[in-house]
Amino acid sequence: MEAIFETTPGVVNVTSGYCGGTTKNPTYREVCSGKTGHAETVEVTFNRNKVSYKKLLAVFFDSHDPAMPNQQGTDRGAQYRSAIFYLDEYRKLMAEECIESLVVENKFKRITTTIEKRKVFYPAEVYHQDFVKKNPDNPYVISVSNPRKRRFKKN
Repeated sequence: MEAIFETTPGVVNVTSGYCGGTTKNPTYREVCSGKTGHAETVEVTFNRNKVSYKKLLAVFFDSHDPAMPNQQGTDRGAQYRSAIFYLDEYRKLMAEECIESLVVENKFKRITTTIEKRKVFYPAEVYHQDFVKKNPDNPYVISVSNPRKRRFKKN
């Protein structure tokens, strides 16, 4: 998700991290255990004069499968759930409206994306930041990240 949001005009910064769980300052290994309650996520900082929150929601839904519960591609577990962590009631409402529109338009048979109040976002370890850029030969980048980015750009 980080690499895809970084290609969106108006996005100022994207940080990979963890949100939605109970463990304070979780590590990647702890999150992968599925015991922290956290989801792997990204924090997106954007310029509201250049890109709308509605557009960012479209990027989010166009770049992953929101119909798979607790799974993205071959990655399985609650830490891979499709989730939106909102900051305020306005953004919560916009996310709900976006999901309703996608269902009405039949873009997906079902949407399992959760809409959760953002509490604390924990940035991931340094080696996770800009992972696709830093690791172009990584098998996961080659087989999952790059095809996902190509599909997104094509659409």
